[in-house]
Parts: sequence; C-alpha cells; structure tokens
Amino acid sequence: MTTLPRPTTELTADEARRIALRAQGFLGAPDRRSGVRGVLRHLGAVQLDTISVLARSHELIPYARLGAVGRRTVEEAYWKQANRPPHAFEYWSHAACVLPIEEWPHFAFRRRAYRARPHWGHELPDGVYDQVIKQLRVEGPLTATELGGAKRTSEWWDWSGTKVAVERALMYGEVVCVERRGWKRVYDLAERAVPAELLHDELDDAECLRRLVRLAGRSLGVGTRADIADYHRLKGEQVDAVIDGSGLVPVTVEGWSKPAWADPAALATPPRGRHRTTLLSPFDSLVWERARTERIFGFTHRLEAYVPKPKRVHGYFAMPVLAGGRLVGRVDPAREGRTLVAKQVTLDGRRAVPAVAQALVEAAGWVDCTDVRVERVDAPELREALTLELARALA
Repeated sequence: MTTLPRPTTELTADEARRIALRAQGFLGAPDRRSGVRGVLRHLGAVQLDTISVLARSHELIPYARLGAVGRRTVEEAYWKQANRPPHAFEYWSHAACVLPIEEWPHFAFRRRAYRARPHWGHELPDGVYDQVIKQLRVEGPLTATELGGAKRTSEWWDWSGTKVAVERALMYGEVVCVERRGWKRVYDLAERAVPAELLHDELDDAECLRRLVRLAGRSLGVGTRADIADYHRLKGEQVDAVIDGSGLVPVTVEGWSKPAWADPAALATPPRGRHRTTLLSPFDSLVWERARTERIFGFTHRLEAYVPKPKRVHGYFAMPVLAGGRLVGRVDPAREGRTLVAKQVTLDGRRAVPAVAQALVEAAGWVDCTDVRVERVDAPELREALTLELARALA
C-alpha cells in the first residue's frame, strides 16, 4: 500500500509573522492572571544575561508582554521561595536560561552528555567535588563564595577549584541554581530543590529531544529547522531525528527558502487581537536569533555591547521597538537619576514616532523615571516630532 504524503499548509509571510507574535505573547490580550510564571511557561525559556541598563534581560521579558509588572514580583516568580515548591530552575538551554520546573526531565539528555564529556576547560582538583556536595548537604543553599571561593584571580575565566566543582555539579544535575543573589548563583542539591516526581532522568534521549522540539515549535508558532534547533540549542540532526513524532506539522511560508513546521494549535485559529507596543531586550526570544528576525520582520539587529565603541552603529544596548506587529526602530537607553535617557534613537520613518514615544514613556514609568530625554536621533528631521510626542505623553 502506497502512503500518500501529507498535504502541506501554505502560509503567507504576514500570517507567519502574526502566528509568531501570538506564540510569543505579543498579539492578543495577555494572560495577566497567570502573570510572570505564565509567561515563563508559555515561552519555555527566558534567557539570563549580566547586562543591566533599564533592568536585566530576564526582567525585561515579562515586562515586554505584561507591562509594568513589579520587579520583585518577577524575582519571586522565578526563584525558589522558602517553604514553597519551586516554579523554575536555571540551566543551559538557548544559553543560561530560567526554565519552568516541569522541563527538568526534558534536559536529562544534556545532563547525560555532560557526565560523559571527556574534556573540560577547567581542571577539577581531587576531592573538591565531593567536598562541595557534602557542604551543600550540611549547610543548605550557598553561593560559590560561601562554598569557599569563586575565582583564583581577577581574570573572569580563572575559576577556583570550588567554582569548577559546583558548576560541574550544576551541569550534571546534582546541583541546581535556586536563585540569584546579587547576581551570584545560589546552589542547592537537586534532591532538595526539584520536586520528587520530576527528579529523574528516566526519559531517553529521543524522548527528551521530541518534547523539546514540540515545546520550541509551540513557543515559536512556526519555524524552520534552524529556528527550532536554536531555541534550546539542539543540533540540526537531533531535530531531524524526532521532528516527525513531535506533533508539529510541515508548512511552507511565502518568501522562506527553507521548509518549516508549525504548532497545529497555532494554525487552528487565525491570530487576532491587540498588538503590544514595547521596547524589547536584545535577548528576547522574539528576536534573539538574527536570521529569523530578518526573515520575519525584515529587521537586522545586532547586540553591540561587545563591539568596540567607535564601531557601534546603534548603541551599546540598542533595544528594538515593537509596535503594530512590526519592528519600527530601536532605542539605546540609559538612566540618569529619575530621567530615562534615549542616548540614540533610530526610527523607521515618521510613522514610528508615536510608537517610540509611547514605548519610552511606559518604560520610564516602569523603572521609576519621571522624565525622558532624547540625545540623538539618527534622522535629525524627526527629532522635533519625537520631542513633541514625548512631551504630550508625559503631560
């Protein structure tokens, strides 16, 4: 008997863009009742980063979707609270990410790979690993410093033996980061921090990958093989091995040169609703992959924080501005007292002025600023219009 190929759904570029926006929480009414934890479960991963301008990236992610959610509320939603079950854990996914606690079993494949890894960049002194585990068992959650040392020198890469041991234990899954304290990881034993029903590595590699591919497809709405692989930093061949059993359906998208897959739930109803206007962290999962951002939005963006200052084009931490389902500009922000400073603003024409002003004023209120000052506009002829729009919004 000949098996006929499944028909492939055809999507316009606009449909794919709107599906992606809804999947990422930027189209339609936000689920405020589920709050920050709902955003985390919906996205499946929230990237962490050390840079803090308006706020750290993991705070900017729920803000971009929910509006002016309290920063303390964000921290309490992510990190384990005393006498309460955990809602999240930190692990290596797209990068260092906060992940819903329900995803702990899905990363068994990565924990096994780390345990089998033959070579490491840092040497582990004899006996230190066992000492770290023993100390955590006796004393409870501790930072690397409290365990006995973080670094041997001022060089960022020169970890102490204790730091090497506890980070190795984190990768193996014997230890969990239960919170960040002054941006330092606080470590605890997984057997204490992860609910018993989730604390297992029972899923084989194929099932772990299948579940992560399915979750990535749901969080993206629609994506190519590379998009899906990038979400949790899987290999392309790992995606290939499980995509047929993932529940995602093949689609073709107008203007996309590669095959794509979509979440069937995303295809079931047309994406409609209110568009969010907001500043985006460069580490937001809507835009963290440059090739996908260019394909969907026709918008080229690069984080320039690590680019030498004379070579920067848009600024140290230029944040894309989302409005009407499009990326309409970018702002490189800073804070001076209670003034939000737009050090550099790039606008996609005059039509972007009201949206950029709205995004700046909302962000200023969120970080307790009462004024907004614009220093440079890449299109000088639009500076006056932006200044007037800001004055109206602040009045």
